[in-house]
Amino acid sequence: MKTCLVVDDSKVIRKVARHILETLDFEVSEAADGKEALDSCMAAVPDVILLDWNMPVMSGMDFLRALRETALVSRPKVVFCTTENGMAYIRAAIEAGADEYVMKPFDRETLESKLQIVGMA
Repeated sequence: MKTCLVVDDSKVIRKVARHILETLDFEVSEAADGKEALDSCMAAVPDVILLDWNMPVMSGMDFLRALRETALVSRPKVVFCTTENGMAYIRAAIEAGADEYVMKPFDRETLESKLQIVGMA
């Protein structure tokens, strides 16, 4: 079973994402901020990470940069999931190592298509 780490400071978003991902046969874990997510990745690397941009403690961008600097054996796919929709944000996310980008609010169809693009659906 494929694994997905949902990283978002909103409990509601994590719950919605978990529900969608579980219908797509993912085993889902959650983190409320980038630091928690990084610790989780060090313990067990997920296949894909659904990552929020704006979070307390450690932002999505800071998490992504830190993740890319680690010596993880496998590199999870990262899908940024945010309300930030400017081209500069999208470009910055891709340059930092994100594989795809999805706008909030998202639905099952949208998320599934993004996961297909990164080879995870």
